[in-house]
Amino acid sequence: MKEFVAAQGWLTVYQLPPCASDLNPVEGVWPLLQRGSMSDVAFADPDYLVRTVRRGLRKIQYRPQLIDGCLAVTGLIIDTESST
Repeated sequence: MKEFVAAQGWLTVYQLPPCASDLNPVEGVWPLLQRGSMSDVAFADPDYLVRTVRRGLRKIQYRPQLIDGCLAVTGLIIDTESST
């Protein structure tokens, strides 16, 4: 892996701690789902759970400020300037 990374001039890799949930933007998505479409629901079967999660993720997808907020909490940034 180190050889592959070294051969890619555009790629920067940062070694993260093994357990870094505070650096994972996805960790912010679960509370959004739990407060929204999944709050106070008893799921009768796995299919109902999957449909509800997908519906909640679709709602989040169309609200970019929520996604930006999940990323902002981590302190990480997306640097689109250096990728060009």
